[in-house]
Formats: sequence, C-alpha cells, structure tokens
Amino acid sequence: MTPKQTIKLISWNVNGLRAVVKKDFFESIKTMAPDILMLQETKLQADQRTDEMINLPSFESFWNYSTVKKGYSGVAAYSRQVPAKVITNFANPRFDGEGRVIQMDYDTFTLFNIYFPNGQMSDERLAYKLDFYDWFLEYAQGLRDEGKSLIITGDFNTAHNDIDLKNPKPNSKRSGFLRVERDVLDKMVAMGYVDTFRHFHPDTIKYSWWSYRFSARKNNAGWRIDYFFVTQDLIDKGLVKEAFIDNEILGSDHCPVGLVLEI
Repeated sequence: MTPKQTIKLISWNVNGLRAVVKKDFFESIKTMAPDILMLQETKLQADQRTDEMINLPSFESFWNYSTVKKGYSGVAAYSRQVPAKVITNFANPRFDGEGRVIQMDYDTFTLFNIYFPNGQMSDERLAYKLDFYDWFLEYAQGLRDEGKSLIITGDFNTAHNDIDLKNPKPNSKRSGFLRVERDVLDKMVAMGYVDTFRHFHPDTIKYSWWSYRFSARKNNAGWRIDYFFVTQDLIDKGLVKEAFIDNEILGSDHCPVGLVLEI
C-alpha cells in the first residue's frame, strides 16, 4: 500500500506582492513551509514580476493578471507538484478580465485560488460580486457533476456569521457582511461545501483581515473573510486533517490561512 502524503496548503491575500516582498515575505514562506501556496491581490502585470517571485525554489508558479486595470487584483499559485492542468481563462469575458481565478487539477482534487470581488465601492460592484459568486458556483457544480472533489480557497470578501467579525451589528449594513452576501455562504454550505476552519474550530474566534485604520490589528478588531471550503466527500474520506489561521505572519492587512491534507 502506498504510504499517505501530508500536504499543507496556504492561502494569503498579500495586498500587493511587491510590497510584501519588502516585508520578509520569503522568510515567511520558509516558516510556513507550504506544499501549495496561493496568493491573492498580487497587483502585478507579467513584466513586473522578478525572477525571485517567479522562481521560488522547489516550486512551479502560475499567474493570472488583471487586463482591465494595472496594479489591481491578480492571483498567483506555487506548487511543489506540477498540476495535471492549470486554467486561468474561463471563457467568460465579464469575469476573466480582472484576473481573479486559478484552477489547478491534481489527481485527488481540483483546487481553486480565488480573489472574490469587493462590493463596497458601489451598488454596481456589489452586483458584480454577487454575479461572480453565482457564475463560479455554477461552474464548480459542473465539475462536481463530473465527480471531482473541490477545494476552494482565497479571499471571499464576506464574513459568514457573527462570530466571524469583531463588530457584527454595526457592520450589518456594510458590504462584506450584508445578508445577501452571507446568504451565498449559506448556499455553499447547503450545497455540500464545508468551511474547514469552522469544521475543526466551531467556536474559535479568530480573524484573517484587519483594517489598517484605528489600530485594528493591534486590538484584534478583525474579520474572517479568507477561507478553505471543501466538498463534503473530502471530509467523509478523512483526507482533511486540519485547518488553521496564522495570525503571527505579518506583511499584509490579511494573514495566511491554511489546510492540511493526508492523501
């Protein structure tokens, strides 16, 4: 029988890869020791990457960029094992242009690294965010119908329940904690997706994002908006061993979140 392999996945909204590189980014990666690392909000174009960013030792890197605006959005992924397939273009012009998704297919699961839209700027951006959720869940359901097991990670830009942010009541009318946004996460759970951090830590108060204002991180006045969701079958098969939030890693207004698999 083939011995099982432990795989550590890390997801981190870096709020500008060039900025975080100046703040011990590479040392933080060594400390976290991921097998697969997913970054959101890289704010890069292809020609702005350095060799150091592209060629992280022992990793293959994959990138998706915003084509509608420079210095905006963008995602990247690093993997020790080369995926069987990588997709960054989903033949959807409305959503592809902001460079928000990388799909990586492995033998046991399909992994999505996603920077979901922020709806705070305007009603139009809130509608865009909700439409993006709908598009993605429909796309993901097609893969599930083919029998694929999914892992979905990234910055969802929505706190799910009162436990997931410091001040739920004052923020109930603010995008990021609107009922209509939270309903999407309810829908995901109803569809058989599992919020892995809550699966292992149902009552733990821990956040993954803090405003740069009002000493929010120092006072731990944060939001949990970065997630690892998995399809229920991965839980049922006992492949998901732990989920965590690493508040000790600095450099961004978000901290990394993680998942440990045994496959």
